[in-house]
Amino acid sequence: MLMPSIFGENLFDDFFDYPVQKRRVERPEPKEFAVMKTDVRENEKGFELDIDLPGYDKSNVKAELKDGYMTVTAEKNSESDEKDDKGRYIRRERYFGSCKRSFFVGEDVTEEDIRAKFENGVLKISIPKKEAKPKVEEKKFIAIEG
Repeated sequence: MLMPSIFGENLFDDFFDYPVQKRRVERPEPKEFAVMKTDVRENEKGFELDIDLPGYDKSNVKAELKDGYMTVTAEKNSESDEKDDKGRYIRRERYFGSCKRSFFVGEDVTEEDIRAKFENGVLKISIPKKEAKPKVEEKKFIAIEG
């Protein structure tokens, strides 16, 4: 006798094979989110970083050095308006966003040591290798009275 599989050997055989529709609508990420892809090369003098920042202006890209970490921040603001012949909006879109990435470069590296250049949507940064200077222990004596 032919019976549905729920009456067969395993109740859940068909249940787990049932195609479930995705409940969430997936939207493709805007291309602004695919940023800060970084290539790091090491040579005998130091490190070379190439950070992809397509669509960003040099004026909106900043690099900061603090406590041995170099942080690169990029911001983007864009608006686009389309109006019909009566001046009413047909479409109006805005995008405001920023991205940030940090790299540990060492506490002995200073701002003057790092070289950066922004061209064709790529931020090129050169960081020299510096050996950490061993900290010299200061001997502090305590005065003994008597």
